[in-house]
Amino acid sequence: MTTCVRMQRYGLTVLLMTALATTQAVPPDETRTSPAPSARTPILAIHGGAGVARGDLDAAGLAEARAALETALRAGHAKLQAGALALEAVKAAITVLEDAPSFNAGRGAVFTHDGRNELDAAVMDGASGRAGAVAGVTRVRNPILLADAVMTSSPHVMMVGEGAEAFAKTQDIALVDPAYFRTERRWQQLQRALEAERGAQPQAAAPSGDARPYFGTVGAVALDAGGRLAAGTSTGGMTNKRYGRVGDAPIIGAGTWADARCAVSGTGWGEYYIRAAAAHEICARVRLRGDDIRVAASDVIDREIPEAGGDGGAIALDADGRVAFPFNTPGMYRGWIGADGVPHVAVFREDDIALPDAR
Repeated sequence: MTTCVRMQRYGLTVLLMTALATTQAVPPDETRTSPAPSARTPILAIHGGAGVARGDLDAAGLAEARAALETALRAGHAKLQAGALALEAVKAAITVLEDAPSFNAGRGAVFTHDGRNELDAAVMDGASGRAGAVAGVTRVRNPILLADAVMTSSPHVMMVGEGAEAFAKTQDIALVDPAYFRTERRWQQLQRALEAERGAQPQAAAPSGDARPYFGTVGAVALDAGGRLAAGTSTGGMTNKRYGRVGDAPIIGAGTWADARCAVSGTGWGEYYIRAAAAHEICARVRLRGDDIRVAASDVIDREIPEAGGDGGAIALDADGRVAFPFNTPGMYRGWIGADGVPHVAVFREDDIALPDAR
């Protein structure tokens, strides 16, 4: 073999080895990194729970709920307008809803079989993939803030019960007397459920005593100016629940999910959302199949969940600012706010609500 040929082969071998080494040096996560966030028009969407029907509230109660939705939208929008991250807008909006007695979260949460209020919440940051959740807390005024603290100030994703409340003390998260959460409306819902029970009922059996014991969860999804997405959900769970039952809201991927392309918060019969990994399933279809978020959300919420025996709704938002509000019940408290700062709110299925123009 001539010296020239040897040199050519040696040079080719060096090039191949260099290319292979360069490829292997790239961390696996970097090879799957989504496109870098770019400038977007900030947008926030919220829900106050699916399942509401005409006759559930009088005119004053309905007006109170709508006003709380608008206040929550403005609170989150103020964060986005100030340049805050999407997660800050989500927390601001949900905190308002947790403090509003119209919804099944925070003050106004439903009662367990034993007459307690047990609260669950979760947040997820789509840009980093980090998440935090709490379940079964009874003294945390705003569980969404504790879920955020779990994400940002601990190595964990979920904390429950007394342990979560002990952690809350270390984070200066406001604790209240459990009586703070009580409302007469929710107490009477429990009494009707107990009266109609007539013996133990399986937790996933057809509801009785209250036509919709598992609705009223609140949630928010946001897109900030940097193109980052976030989601959060908070709930009191199911009226008359027992044995420390936990639904989908605090379970990452079931009732709450956010990634670089999609954010979802669900509301409905939690057992079915858990089995379907509903929030993640919607975003997986956007990420892996390229589905329009409105199609993906409708397929999961309006087709797959009912086919399995459940019902409910969700809010979904993609990185281009497209919003989806699928639900298969008579109504869902819902709304969104965009660049002009005007809240758009709706409650019942026949209510008109303009959708934002995607980027």
